[in-house]
Amino acid sequence: MSARRPILGWFASIFFGALVASTPASAQDRGELLYSTHCGTCHTTQMHWRAGRAATDWPTLKAQVRRWQGAASLAWTEEDVLAVARYLNDAIYHFEQRVESSTAARLLAEK
Repeated sequence: MSARRPILGWFASIFFGALVASTPASAQDRGELLYSTHCGTCHTTQMHWRAGRAATDWPTLKAQVRRWQGAASLAWTEEDVLAVARYLNDAIYHFEQRVESSTAARLLAEK
């Protein structure tokens, strides 16, 4: 019976690993991943808290993410830009997020 335990443990590890790998990342996770991969090297948390920051509300935060991903030639989709903006907003800024009417209609249609 002791020989079965390592095999069962191995199968359980494989099963749970596959389960975790097959779970789609949420927008928050994607935003954090994109930010840490492409932006976090140069941007520290201090940059977001400086007095002269360009992001002063939700629209300007999205605009800054869009601007800098373009400057870095990342070719992010609008969903990527929004995911990073949401991540930064949830983690640092806490601006009120307003959903544009076209975006709200699209989100409701997807559900």
